[in-house]
Amino acid sequence: MNQPIMTNLLTLQPAALAEYQDWLNTIKQRIASARLRVALAANRELILFYWELGALISQKQAQSQWGDKLIAQLSEDLQKAFPDIKGLSTTNLKYCLRFYHFYTGNPNDKAIGNEGEKLATAFGQQPVDQIPWGHNIQIFTKCLSVEEAVFYIEQTLAQGWSRDVLAMQLKSNLYVRAGKAVSNFSRTLPAPQSDLAQQTLKDPYTFDFMAMTAPYNERDVEQQLTQHITQFLLELGKGFAFIGRQYQLEVAGNDYFIDLLFYHVTLKCYVVVELKNRKFIPEYAGKLNFYLSAVDSLLKRDDDQPTIGLLLCRDKNNIEVEFALRDMNKPMGVSEYILVEALPDNLKGALPTVQEIEFDLQQLQE
Repeated sequence: MNQPIMTNLLTLQPAALAEYQDWLNTIKQRIASARLRVALAANRELILFYWELGALISQKQAQSQWGDKLIAQLSEDLQKAFPDIKGLSTTNLKYCLRFYHFYTGNPNDKAIGNEGEKLATAFGQQPVDQIPWGHNIQIFTKCLSVEEAVFYIEQTLAQGWSRDVLAMQLKSNLYVRAGKAVSNFSRTLPAPQSDLAQQTLKDPYTFDFMAMTAPYNERDVEQQLTQHITQFLLELGKGFAFIGRQYQLEVAGNDYFIDLLFYHVTLKCYVVVELKNRKFIPEYAGKLNFYLSAVDSLLKRDDDQPTIGLLLCRDKNNIEVEFALRDMNKPMGVSEYILVEALPDNLKGALPTVQEIEFDLQQLQE
């Protein structure tokens, strides 16, 4: 019996091979999409499960006088009954209780009801079940309000933060800093571009990944930022693409150098960043306005949005900044930045080491 003849795909004509590759990519995308849906469904069920555990524990504590002893006993009994299920430790059951309490406020008066309805009521239709449990723990143990928690949930989903990155953003208090730069965007940019640009900027920026030893100038800060470009871009936020440092522009036969130049892929515009290692003065706004005009004339394409400027200073008076930006015709914002200043070498030896401090504390205890 003759064997069927199999066509080797490598011998296909380029057009047929390209068609096959397109079809293969479609299949891959569908598989990836299906895997994502399965993962999201599994995560949702896990979050619902922890939510229900928190609700049950909360109600039983309200009906009894057992307190935390209830959680310890419950954990022991559940782990004996279900040794193959993770998440039944005393620590995690306490997290489940905190999870429920955080989003419901006064939960002991609430009926458990249907999990889906309960979840929608408690979270206000927020996508809390779309992020992993470890991320949720970071959020509800660090945030002071549901509004703040929702902010970090949405940012985690939008920017794809890992748990470590989320922890760093919580520590730096991004919720308070986001969108707080003093700017003239509402007057110089059309809506909704102006709102998006405003939310893109922060005040202050925290460059705690650098340790600077005084005295230092703007060039020292620039160099450190570009050496730590990954952390710098993370602090700037999603969408910033680094173009260059001391970016050269020629205007009327003269050379000018922009401290840092970026392109924002969401805003679809260039972003000029100028660094000043001192307090804001109005003259800085005029120079930044000049740079924005130069970039718009020399670099901006027809399909780009107007170039945005960000002036980073060590200190500023918001009223003074508002006056300085009031009549500027280019979109710009002004923010402060914070550095971690390292100790000079001649002072490091004058401070006790960790070991010396521990020894002194031990002596006091004895």
